[in-house]
Amino acid sequence: MIGHPPRAILVVDDHDLLRLGVRALVQALVHPSREALDVLEAGTLADALATYDAAQDRIGLVLLDLALPDTEGLSGLKIFHDRHPTARIVVLSGTLDASLARDALAWGASACLPKSADLREIVNFIRACGLINVSAAGALRSVPATAGEQVPQAPHASTWQQLTPRQTQVLQWVLEGRANKEIAHISNLSEGTVKNHVSTILLLFGMRSRAQLISSLR
Repeated sequence: MIGHPPRAILVVDDHDLLRLGVRALVQALVHPSREALDVLEAGTLADALATYDAAQDRIGLVLLDLALPDTEGLSGLKIFHDRHPTARIVVLSGTLDASLARDALAWGASACLPKSADLREIVNFIRACGLINVSAAGALRSVPATAGEQVPQAPHASTWQQLTPRQTQVLQWVLEGRANKEIAHISNLSEGTVKNHVSTILLLFGMRSRAQLISSLR
């Protein structure tokens, strides 16, 4: 029997407001003609593991807060990843720094996002994972090119148009061969934030590595 593609995300956070915010924004972007994207919720790691155990075939992404009542530091991520090593996990943290982001990525997180970020950044990652149809997420697309700028053309024109202005800028630096550390320095972003942008860009373009991305777009 052929399985259905994941059509759910799991938001793990003990703050109702964040869970409700993600749910509302995601549901507002799903086109009525498309299959609904379920937003499952959990307020503790124990509840998250139980929910994922029961619905892992449906869950395409886990948004995991590091500051849960039953976790400390990266313990929640380590436990979740050890139990479900193939789960795609995005870490959320209220005190995200370069060191913490680096450790989280080393322990299996796909990306790290500060909880202070605009919720649209989180939804952009959900969209990059293919869980929100591109045509339904038009509100998150970057602004049109201004006079004098050229919009990249086929075969990746539509993907370029999905990038935010910041992602477009990061992508241009990647194509110039700049490393994440250098991009972080010139953009005044943390290296962890740059890594998040690069991960999202790779997902959007369907590339496995920076080298493949550069070869394809140059």
